[in-house]
Amino acid sequence: MTDTTEPYFDPEWGYATLGIRAAEPRTENMEHSASVSLTSSHVYRSAAEAAAVFSGQQPGYIYARFSNPTVEAFERRLAAMEGGEACIATASGMVAIQTLCLALLKAGDHILASRGLFGASINLFNNILSRFGLETTYVDPTDPAAWKAAVRPNTKLFFVETPSNPLMELADIRALADIAHAHGALLAVDNCFLTPVLSQPLKLGADFVIHSGTKYIDGQGRCIGGAIVGDAQRVGKDIYSYMRTAGPCLSPFNAWVFLKGLETLALRVRAHSDSALKLAQWLKAQPRVKRVFYPGLPEHPQHELARRQLASPGRGASAAVGFGGIVSFEVEGGREAAWKLVDSTRMLSITANLGDTRSTITHPATTTHARVTPEAREQAGITESLLRISVGLEDIEDIIRDLERGLA
Repeated sequence: MTDTTEPYFDPEWGYATLGIRAAEPRTENMEHSASVSLTSSHVYRSAAEAAAVFSGQQPGYIYARFSNPTVEAFERRLAAMEGGEACIATASGMVAIQTLCLALLKAGDHILASRGLFGASINLFNNILSRFGLETTYVDPTDPAAWKAAVRPNTKLFFVETPSNPLMELADIRALADIAHAHGALLAVDNCFLTPVLSQPLKLGADFVIHSGTKYIDGQGRCIGGAIVGDAQRVGKDIYSYMRTAGPCLSPFNAWVFLKGLETLALRVRAHSDSALKLAQWLKAQPRVKRVFYPGLPEHPQHELARRQLASPGRGASAAVGFGGIVSFEVEGGREAAWKLVDSTRMLSITANLGDTRSTITHPATTTHARVTPEAREQAGITESLLRISVGLEDIEDIIRDLERGLA
């Protein structure tokens, strides 16, 4: 046993090991399981020490609005898994997007965003950030040429969800990064659906990775939180400075839950992906299913891109290829048939949350994208007959049997 509170770390570890061992927080009591630091502030041995910490001349914790040992441990671990230099944890995934934009952009700047974003993201760009002089244009996530054509002299940020929610469209991250950087813009990628286990956007040229820790990182639908991962300057200093002043921070307890969630992330994501592929293959064979949206199916328009882009460069078993745990599909009969199928389930949870151990089912047009205009939904392909399933960790046979009732 070594006499240190800073456990051994090897940057060559695989993703499963990073999720368990990276940035393992220990106090002088040398806990084996991570402890949680529930305090709003910290004390000092002298006025001189307090002054040194507040001025940044000496490392130390100040106030939980921007510095907390448990939150910092979560940030360091997630940054290690994403291959980033720094991470800032936020109160929610939506707050992470807001923080990124308000910390780095100014009135008059232009954002290019992928069409078919999560409904709350669209409302953030259209109805809130627009009031501060930020304009957003939406582009087909699968067409790099459309992004290049839509760039303006004042375009400062590309923002993309890949796969998209809920149609599972993939963007070519490296191609978008090259276009953004050629025009002096930055690329932010929402990696919520895939997590660093299946996708590492920073290694493909992205500048920032956005997470809703509420989803797969937690994995059991308990806590709300988000994160921004990137480089030491823009994330570690610029966004940190915004966090220190504005305070859209993650609570220490939620950070502790997410820290524990990262320990099993690699195992869970592979299991979610395996079952999702089986479900997608089963749905494809059902007569009442019009179309299945899942990048693991050979007929998916971006299947080959998915095979290249989602091939994890990690080491060991955690480097396995997967296509995520979200499956969307259209049924014959429009909203009435879709709602009947939802209502016929007995095990699946009717809720819009995803990434849970429990499988969930939702009708996006009337839930996650209900506040989006009908025109925007139509343009994004979110029809009244579309359903989205977040495939949980139950036995896949039981998930299928629960859906058979409504498709019989």
